[in-house]
Amino acid sequence: MDYQQTIANMSPEVYQRLLRAVELGKWPDGRVLTGEQRTHAMGAIIAWGELHLPEQERVGYIEKKEKAGEQCDTPLETPLKWRE
Repeated sequence: MDYQQTIANMSPEVYQRLLRAVELGKWPDGRVLTGEQRTHAMGAIIAWGELHLPEQERVGYIEKKEKAGEQCDTPLETPLKWRE
């Protein structure tokens, strides 16, 4: 089974355990997560969330709010001008 299949088949319970382990920095049995374990667990959490969670519940989601009655502060795209 490859990585994508493993993530797709991961249960919500396993997702919650990984999330909790990353939050606390240790496994449920009390062992401390290594840096490598934290990195891999975080990658699995993000990948699982992309497949199974709505956008608002995913890791790193930032709600984009609009100002009432004003235009957005984001500048419009401007085309590149190449110099020769």
